[in-house]
Amino acid sequence: MAAPITVKTQNRNLPLERIRNIGIIAHIDAGKTTTTERILYFTGKSYKIGEVHEGAAVMDWMDQERERGITIVSAATTTFWTPVLDTALPQENYRINIIDTPGHVDFTAEVERSLRVLDGGITVLDADKGVQSQSETVWRQADKYNVPRLCFVNKMDKVGANFLNVVEDIRQKFGVKPAVIVMPIGAESEFHGIIQLLDRNVLWWADQEPETPYEIIDIPENMKAQAEELRMQLVELICETDEGLLERYLNAEEISVNELKSALRRAVIDYKLVPIYGGSSLRNMGIQPLLDGIVEYLPSPVDIDSITGTNPNTNEEITRKLTKEEPLSMLAFKIQTDPHVGRITYCRVYSGKLASGSYIYNATRDTRERIGRLLLMHANQREEIAEAWAGEIVAVVGLKDTKTGDTLCDDSHPIILEGISFAEPVISLAIEPRTKADQEKMALALQKLSEEDPTFRIKNNPETNQTVIAGMGELHLEILVDRMKREFKVDADVGAPQVAYRETIAGSVESEGKFIRQSGGRGQYGHCWLRLEPKDRGTGYEFVNAITGGVIPKDFIPAIEKGVKEAMANGVMAGYPMVDMKITVYDGSYHDVDSSEVAFKIAASMSLQDGSRKAGLQLLEPIMRVEVTTPKEFMGDIIGDLSGRRGAIQGTKESGAAVIIISLVPLAEMSKYATIIRSMTQGRASYYMEPAHYEVVPNNIAQEIVASNQK
Repeated sequence: MAAPITVKTQNRNLPLERIRNIGIIAHIDAGKTTTTERILYFTGKSYKIGEVHEGAAVMDWMDQERERGITIVSAATTTFWTPVLDTALPQENYRINIIDTPGHVDFTAEVERSLRVLDGGITVLDADKGVQSQSETVWRQADKYNVPRLCFVNKMDKVGANFLNVVEDIRQKFGVKPAVIVMPIGAESEFHGIIQLLDRNVLWWADQEPETPYEIIDIPENMKAQAEELRMQLVELICETDEGLLERYLNAEEISVNELKSALRRAVIDYKLVPIYGGSSLRNMGIQPLLDGIVEYLPSPVDIDSITGTNPNTNEEITRKLTKEEPLSMLAFKIQTDPHVGRITYCRVYSGKLASGSYIYNATRDTRERIGRLLLMHANQREEIAEAWAGEIVAVVGLKDTKTGDTLCDDSHPIILEGISFAEPVISLAIEPRTKADQEKMALALQKLSEEDPTFRIKNNPETNQTVIAGMGELHLEILVDRMKREFKVDADVGAPQVAYRETIAGSVESEGKFIRQSGGRGQYGHCWLRLEPKDRGTGYEFVNAITGGVIPKDFIPAIEKGVKEAMANGVMAGYPMVDMKITVYDGSYHDVDSSEVAFKIAASMSLQDGSRKAGLQLLEPIMRVEVTTPKEFMGDIIGDLSGRRGAIQGTKESGAAVIIISLVPLAEMSKYATIIRSMTQGRASYYMEPAHYEVVPNNIAQEIVASNQK
């Protein structure tokens, strides 16, 4: 990889109300990266438009991204925009910090951590396909972090494009009130412009050539009635969110456009309305109104006002204003290994400021760290800065112990912010280095990759002496292995993907564990009774201490829990981790001299293993939600194939000339499905798969899995 060049940003020191931290999120192939490239071009950040299909997109800088035409890692950049159309806000320069996120479900961690630190989002939708599965997934992720959004209906020049159908899709599937800001004129090859409803004018492109500028013209006569009707609906929606405006609207008083835009801004920030824009990123149509919309309607740090966290010393909740004057607080949301500057930690600075060379406190890990260098990133290009302050997204070089989700702050004003939660891996494979030299390099590569990606796990299988890596899907692991070979020069042999099975118990049971060893001198004595109970699927593990009367001293309770956890991690039935269980320690005994933590840990492990067998063991497997989009003539073949994979068909729906088949299928049956579906449909069908839940494996298949694991 060539060394990244250094870039220079415009004046960064803008008032906080003129900063926007936004992310671009969507289903794969909706046009996120193309939209980001156009934003960079029109804001002057790029002098040339980078095309995804030509492998030249600025934000898709990794070799694997350019080869495959997909986004794998979230890329951050900073750009500036002065509104070009009429806005209620001052016509001044605004700073926009953008994170372009992946659309593929295998890289969902990149979306999750990006949304955690953003103030606003743009959801890009395909004008033909509408709201797709991953769009719904990322929308729910954004809901979790209360991120205000606007939608951009892209690909209006595509065959099958239907703007109003997508708006209805947004209303139904996202469960929100869409505020239609623009109305496209024409569609497919006839798409030439958009009506700005509030301003009652048209942005018109004479042709669909990428370099054609727009001109502002009047609304065509044949569209005036529809435009006026849509405008009235929009005005009514806005007024319903503001009591003062609603009263004036009901009294038929005139309300200015700027008043409506200001009220719409407040409604968007309060998650009451979602503005809808439209255009074609590939043709450079509709990007300027979208940029104005980012500035006009998405929140600044001032609008978010404050964040809450806990004081690590007292566990009290504390609030911090998002200003430079407050004590420093920032969240590390991404670790990246850069071949030229080493370990980089991406951070969102919420309050205060920090300087290069200074010391900060990691409140999550109770350690002090030194800021080596501060960088502003533009994909893989960088700019060194002396200091950073509230509202910025920066990269820090020099943090040794900081992990994803850690809070960094001023040690005299400690705070721990809400962290970031990630999904558990669903698939694994064995990996072996080819030579002794590769063995050392592989250990280093795996360590660095696992620091970068919280959904990538590594464990050693002591029985086979193999290294097992786990991730979110076959593509996820394929990319990570490819990165090991390219970036870390590791040659390794890879086994077939293995499904992440889990074990649990079928019923409740009480079980005794007693460990006694007498071998001269001081002996070992640990004795406990555990009550094992199954829990609902997906609710995890719960440990309860119900000891009364001191029958087991409280000092030994943590050792009992540790023994339980270790036994659960190693499994009882086939060596898979145990889940969805409530373990209660309720009785036991101890010896004044011989009892020890080790003895109680072993007793607890024995009790759990024995009790699990008595309660009845069950094997659980991950079930995937699979959506296949196929031409209608292949529908029967696809349904038959999915049923043969133990799939449960949930339903079908038409999408233009295609049909979408929705099903729930065990992950174990989906190996190499991409190749199979291509051959079945002459390459015309596509599929999307995401984890749904875990279910009990049928008994005959469970017996085969257990037998193969015991060989």
